[in-house]
Amino acid sequence: MDWQGQKLAEQLMQILLVGFAVVAFATGYALGSFQTMLLVFASGVVITTLITVPNWPLFNQHPLNWLDPSEAEKHPKPHVANSSSKKKTNKK
Repeated sequence: MDWQGQKLAEQLMQILLVGFAVVAFATGYALGSFQTMLLVFASGVVITTLITVPNWPLFNQHPLNWLDPSEAEKHPKPHVANSSSKKKTNKK
């Protein structure tokens, strides 16, 4: 799953869960049944999971271009200088 696909999956998850919560609340309120509300919402969670968790082709429309290993050897990773920054303490 690429970066844009992850963002899309998260947005879909949020929209679907809020939508199912509203539908579950309305159904539970109309029928006067807390159990029905929980069943509708649990069904919504399962449906949302089936839509957003698998790596569907919809989430792979912007593949990442990885650097070729031979190119990586030509451009080595820069080394970070190991500087131990000590805080100055003011003793009074």
